[in-house]
Amino acid sequence: MHIRKEFYRYVLPSMLAFALSGVYAIADGFFVGNALGDDALAAINVAFPLTAFLQAVGTGIGMGGAVEYAISMGSGDKDRCNRFFGVSLIALFVSGLALTLVFWLFAPQVLSLFGATGSIHQLADEYIRYISLGALFQVLGTGLVPFIRNMGGAVTAMVAMIVGFFANVFLDYLMVWVLPWGMMGAALASVLGQAATFVVCAAFFVVKRQKPRLPYKGEGGHLLKRIVGVGLSPFGLTYSPNITLILINKSAALVGGAAAVTYYAPVSYICTIVVLLLQGVSDGSQPLLSLAHGQGEHEKVKQVRTLAFRLSFAMALASLVVLTLLRRQTAALFGASPEVIREVGRILPLFLVGYLFASVSRVITAYFYATHKNKLAYALIYGEPVFLFLLLLCLPALLGILGTWASVPLSQLLAMLLGLYLLVRSGGQPYRV
Repeated sequence: MHIRKEFYRYVLPSMLAFALSGVYAIADGFFVGNALGDDALAAINVAFPLTAFLQAVGTGIGMGGAVEYAISMGSGDKDRCNRFFGVSLIALFVSGLALTLVFWLFAPQVLSLFGATGSIHQLADEYIRYISLGALFQVLGTGLVPFIRNMGGAVTAMVAMIVGFFANVFLDYLMVWVLPWGMMGAALASVLGQAATFVVCAAFFVVKRQKPRLPYKGEGGHLLKRIVGVGLSPFGLTYSPNITLILINKSAALVGGAAAVTYYAPVSYICTIVVLLLQGVSDGSQPLLSLAHGQGEHEKVKQVRTLAFRLSFAMALASLVVLTLLRRQTAALFGASPEVIREVGRILPLFLVGYLFASVSRVITAYFYATHKNKLAYALIYGEPVFLFLLLLCLPALLGILGTWASVPLSQLLAMLLGLYLLVRSGGQPYRV
């Protein structure tokens, strides 16, 4: 009973925070779609993988450092904890500044590769230009939250994300609907929302007097290697839905044209909420998994993993039922045209079924990287987009645009089967009663 209580104390705030961040992620689409129409909605959708890349980099570095922090804490090495914190902070700052330059120089070409053309490309380029100016806040805002959670501040981590959410929504309303600044306003609202999250995180570290220990005598490179080794898994886990987004947008453009890209935009926004609910379960359970692993309490690791399996699958099933019933109403929230709403209502349930499979594979992945089984986590995370790519090579040729849509849940099914195989092979059990 004690483990169950501790599990929900960590996971429920994480789920709430990620559920709100799901709305955060689609807020720009909601305001822009209603203000500027279908092309603007599609432009945000095409540009979103670039914004998500910034957040995935922050999550990868932050979670990689936080996992090492928790394992070191479990083994009683407080000094090493602070060293991992220090190296992670430096990596977050350097990455944020570097990505600002990279996005400013190369974003237009990347948007073309993603399938953006004509007015959609023009609107997406305007949006991502202003996003790039705040890349540092995007990276820091997502990268510091895992540390707060691993330092025992699960509620503060939730508050940081909620503050960012409300700031983004209010500023979207102000800058897109009231002023109105269009795509620029939506981008600035996202950047300032992440800046608000960063301010809350910084306040936590000041109040709790959490001081990073900066590395010396050449140890920084070794610590960074450990952080990156773990961080590649949460980075991939966070970014993999966007690889799906890129591949599906490209396939939809080739098979169904610009109309198919527009149909997929509301679907991807709606599914973002489900993805982040599942991420809330996996990220919320990570501190307990890593701490127990560091303490050598393998039975507790299994119990936490089982609780995560149950809750993750329950969330996926509830999302399938509720969003299927409300599929047309949710599409209408984005200001979509009647034609788009009808098509979304037809194809959304197919995508939602796939998250039943993803709920299992995501927990397995979180268990792998939280307990230093990094290679198994890599195989599972990066295997899913490979499955999707291979399916997209053949199914659309056989089934047309339906083959494009069906490739997503099928790739998630294959990833789940791979995850269960790797879990059993590594000596674990898929489920513990």
